[in-house]
Amino acid sequence: MQKLNFPSYIFRFKNSENKVSIFDEIRKKFIILTPEEWVRQHVVQFLMMEKKYPKSLINVEKVLKVNGLRKRYDIVVYNPDGTIYILVECKAPEVKISQATFDQIARYNMTMKAQFLTVTNGLNHYFCQMDFENEKYEFLRELPNYNSLT
Repeated sequence: MQKLNFPSYIFRFKNSENKVSIFDEIRKKFIILTPEEWVRQHVVQFLMMEKKYPKSLINVEKVLKVNGLRKRYDIVVYNPDGTIYILVECKAPEVKISQATFDQIARYNMTMKAQFLTVTNGLNHYFCQMDFENEKYEFLRELPNYNSLT
């Protein structure tokens, strides 16, 4: 798989029926390794190893309803009180991050109300803090660490 713009992490792989799978520590199972999954697994490791978020507050690939449609988010990080702290949208490395990508995560966030948004294709990372009062987001250099929550 392609080298991404993250620190190096150790992953578990499995080969079956000519398909490579990667172990997802959050879902506790092997997932077929696609370029987007490669990015998603790096983000999960980044959140746990670099930003120190506990595994228990991270959730991966769940369905949500947006305007009555079933959508799937990539990663959320919860606050200890159960509200959503960070919403992450992952794209494959060859997918350019565009305004449409930000529109997608903003639509999801109308339902989810996360304080921070992250959009990444593994090569380029964008971090935003929500300003719900003024209905906009402000770009940040990086995400806050977990200890800023506690």
